[in-house]
Amino acid sequence: MANVTMYTSAYCPFCSRAKALLQRHGVADLNEIFVDGQQALRAHMTEITGRTSVPQIFIGETHVGGCDDLHALDARGALVPMLKAE
Repeated sequence: MANVTMYTSAYCPFCSRAKALLQRHGVADLNEIFVDGQQALRAHMTEITGRTSVPQIFIGETHVGGCDDLHALDARGALVPMLKAE
């Protein structure tokens, strides 16, 4: 299973939805980086993704975007192959 990293916030409903989808697909070891009140972490997230909102999700080294992007990837049938890639 590929490594999954998610920049997140504690009370973000979109983060919860994204995490639930990943868990349904077998992601048990999600690397969550909480940016709440962490200006340096949020700035780094913005620098590497070009986005300021959470969640921002990486599968392996690939930035897949936010919650809606993750669900669209799943709807196209592309999420599971990415997760299974080593």
